[in-house]
Amino acid sequence: MKLILDNAFAKAGGFISPDAFQTYKTPAEKLNAALHNKTGRGSDFLGWVNLPNEIDDAFLSDVENTAKSIREKNIDVYVVIGIGGSYLGAKAVIDALSNSFSQLKGDKPAILFAGQNIGEDYLAELRDLLKTKEWAICVISKSGTTTEPALAFRILKQDLEDKYGKAESVSRICAVTDAKKGALKTLATEEGYKTYVIPDDVGGRYSVLTPVGLVAIAVAGFDIRTLVQGAKDMAKATGAEGPFENNPACQYAAARHILYSEGKKIEILVNYQPKLHYMAEWWKQLYGESEGKDGKGIFPAAVDFSTDLHSMGQYIQEGERILFETVISVANPENKVVVPEDKDNLDKLNFLAGKRVDYVNKMAELGTQIAHVDGDVPNIRIEIDKLDEYNLGQLIYFFEKACGISGYLINVNPFDQPGVEAYKKNMFALLEKPGFEAETAMIKGRIAK
Repeated sequence: MKLILDNAFAKAGGFISPDAFQTYKTPAEKLNAALHNKTGRGSDFLGWVNLPNEIDDAFLSDVENTAKSIREKNIDVYVVIGIGGSYLGAKAVIDALSNSFSQLKGDKPAILFAGQNIGEDYLAELRDLLKTKEWAICVISKSGTTTEPALAFRILKQDLEDKYGKAESVSRICAVTDAKKGALKTLATEEGYKTYVIPDDVGGRYSVLTPVGLVAIAVAGFDIRTLVQGAKDMAKATGAEGPFENNPACQYAAARHILYSEGKKIEILVNYQPKLHYMAEWWKQLYGESEGKDGKGIFPAAVDFSTDLHSMGQYIQEGERILFETVISVANPENKVVVPEDKDNLDKLNFLAGKRVDYVNKMAELGTQIAHVDGDVPNIRIEIDKLDEYNLGQLIYFFEKACGISGYLINVNPFDQPGVEAYKKNMFALLEKPGFEAETAMIKGRIAK
């Protein structure tokens, strides 16, 4: 296992005492066991716990063959249609592994997303782009009726058929959906799309290691076998049989809960590698949707350092003392850039000549942690070796396992999301969707007042 969890800054700052940390040993171990034994709340959605060990070679080969057939069409763009966990996991992994300028370099296929918003300009501009490109679709929806992706798929499916004809379009559409039921499953069966199943017992935000994430990641050209192996190794390291002292997921959950009980209501996930921006977006959904209920939960936020040190850094250093930080540190960058000597030294940077840019970044990281701890902001540090498939697989499973334990520690169901339905009911009423007549009358009455 290469992931390292380091609570030293939080402990040294006096935020987490050894005694307080030790009091969580037994509860965390029991709640971790409850995830494996399916004895806790939300036990119908615990398929992700053993998922890495259940992914077999035949399934991975099938996904790889699908990706190969799509790439052999020499497409310019692969449009992934989905929202929430149906888009964030794939986006997080692909962005972390891709060259920062891959689209400008013309690397193919570009992985673009639709159905993650209802922005008309976004969709219009995507459609305009696709007119001049070779493209294909992966549509992801358990029901096929979630408004945002269903709307995007209806429009883009028609565009695809207009461009390539019905028969060719069938070979350019992959549907990831329910095994037996739902609008998308019905359509996929009727049309003959290549399909993959979203497991019934895996919720969207825990689904990146299912076809929901793996298909797009494979089409992007990355090694899904190594991604899964990283998750598999982390699953072993955080298993129910391991003691608290050797289980980073249990320790992270305990540290978060101690800080939460001391009034630290906001957790900021920090990265010093801009490629991790969407990993933080995925993490925000995972923890926000899992813990934020029953009037409880740590609010998940994120920043990209050192960029945001020049904006949010002021608040973090001297604003309300209601937050703590979890820093993802990448030990080894893929590339090497050395600061050159400059004879005029007008920028006064010759003291850095001969040093790597990553060395400067690491000192910014360390200096910021010291400053923030001195400013009463606890820091937890997670180190991964590098940005590759194996380490990302570890990181994904680590966060998932810790999230399940964390939710149980505050006595909520980490695997439902009842609050998500509130906006949908109002939106459907305002759109006068059939079946919502009473709600339409009620909400229009409220607006009139």
